[in-house]
Amino acid sequence: MQWGIDMRKADTTIKYVEPDSIAYEAGLEAGDKLLSINGHVFHDILEYRYLTAEYEVTLEVLKKDGTKEMITVENDYDDIGIEFNEELIDEAQSCKNKCIFCFIDQLPEGMRETVYFKDDDTRLSFLQGNYVTLTNLSDEEIDRLIKMRVSPINISVHATEPELRCMMLHNRFAGTCYETMRRFKENDIYMNCQVVLCPGINDGENLKRTLSDLGALYPNVNSISVVPVGLTRYRDGLYPLKPFTKETSAETIRFVEQIQNEFLEKYGTRLVYLSDEFYVDAMLPIPPAECYEGFPQLENGVGLIASMKEEFDSAINLVKQKKRSRHVSIATGEIAYGFIKDLAENIEAKCEGVMIDVYPIKNNFFGGGVSVSGLVCGCDIIESLKGRVKTDTLLIPDSMLRDDDNVFLDDTTVEDVEKELDVKITSVLNDGYEFIEKVLDEELEF
Repeated sequence: MQWGIDMRKADTTIKYVEPDSIAYEAGLEAGDKLLSINGHVFHDILEYRYLTAEYEVTLEVLKKDGTKEMITVENDYDDIGIEFNEELIDEAQSCKNKCIFCFIDQLPEGMRETVYFKDDDTRLSFLQGNYVTLTNLSDEEIDRLIKMRVSPINISVHATEPELRCMMLHNRFAGTCYETMRRFKENDIYMNCQVVLCPGINDGENLKRTLSDLGALYPNVNSISVVPVGLTRYRDGLYPLKPFTKETSAETIRFVEQIQNEFLEKYGTRLVYLSDEFYVDAMLPIPPAECYEGFPQLENGVGLIASMKEEFDSAINLVKQKKRSRHVSIATGEIAYGFIKDLAENIEAKCEGVMIDVYPIKNNFFGGGVSVSGLVCGCDIIESLKGRVKTDTLLIPDSMLRDDDNVFLDDTTVEDVEKELDVKITSVLNDGYEFIEKVLDEELEF
């Protein structure tokens, strides 16, 4: 099986073997190198997963002492317990587009190098939920994904009209996206889709066409998110884009809700969902949790508020009535401030002796057009709260932090902020149960 991938980029050296796994029981160790699986040379993590998805798997191994072994294992159709030096084995594919709305192009200079990497790798779409444009895929690569049954694939669509998509991605090859998606449907590959909406460009009739085209691929198109373009203050020399206003956000909500109703009648599902930002900007109520049908686009900021509220409403009933002495502070993005403030007041009303200070953090690092919590930087928290925090604990959304090293997007660390504010910072997941537990500093009993 050859896919035309450059094997020179592949590193099949084992970094870690999970204790008590199939690989561990077979005697594989960190430093060993897998040469082939069932007689096939593999080039990336997708081929590795595909080839090991058999009941009996024969591994050709170059041991770290230089000897070769053929090892046959019986697989229970689960991962055999290996991590490689490189997560994908091959190098991650970078983006070839120059999208008019690209957020990375709107970053200031001087940030850490990894922040500027634009991935557009279908393997990361499958493994981590990243969204890809499909512009990196040759016909051979499409055949490979279909053969290996890679599903679901998360696709940044933005527009299905070929010329418009080529313009938005600034790539003359970007217009074949919908054709590729039809091939995926024909081969029973499932897809989640994203539309970054830019006022005056891919909204209105263009959005209607895009959603109609994607709806025609249901059920293989499993969900569609519509999110507003994010604009920072670092846009010199970039395509002129307009931000959404209260009025245009409300217009978009009415427009998409009409299409939701049509889809609901035709397919039995709303299929398309708007990000929370539209409702907050329009000062309209967030739809209830059932309108998000299981929250298929939560990682895209779609239904975060409704999901957390549903959990909170359940969790608050588990809080025991007793007198407490607890004073805590919360920092959040401007877009979530009203919602978090309401939750805090509900806890205060339920729990005698609890005081909660909630602070909206203005995003000066990126500019006033960015208000989501996940893009708040450490310098913004310091600037907003220096000398203001009256508690010894400050809760922040976990989405503000990057990776596992307690670092904000501007490279400020949690320790830096703690030192400047003289406060202990605790991160909280977007989870109603954990929110209450961290606020009260006690575990809920189920």
